[in-house]
Amino acid sequence: MNLPAVSQMPLRTLTAFTAGVAACLVMNPALAATPADQLAGYTAQAGAPAVPSRGQSFFTARHGREWSCASCHGAVPTQAARHASTGKVIQPLAPAFNPERFTDSAKTEKWFRRNCNDVLGRECSAAEKADVLGWLITLKP
Repeated sequence: MNLPAVSQMPLRTLTAFTAGVAACLVMNPALAATPADQLAGYTAQAGAPAVPSRGQSFFTARHGREWSCASCHGAVPTQAARHASTGKVIQPLAPAFNPERFTDSAKTEKWFRRNCNDVLGRECSAAEKADVLGWLITLKP
């Protein structure tokens, strides 16, 4: 079956195609293999685009608990940092500084679940994940 190039698709078709891809990522997160894929999945789940500035604020703020995300990942997560209690080295979180970040959806979910519980005392919402990941993607060398 020959499909038209994406650039030749009518806007309605392209919108439906994009929504379909996002739905596949939401329903099967294992398909998301890049930070952009995972961001698309989270924004689809949230029903709204990521707001990187909100992600940065979320990352650096304490949310009524002892730690913030920055406590272990550093205020600007473009370099290695140390875990607040174990002292273990944590490689850069921003994908442009560590190409392995956000390439495995299962790992991403595992770490969001664990770290959000430490920082918030609950799991992060899809919008919170989208905002943080959206901000991390904007950090460039």
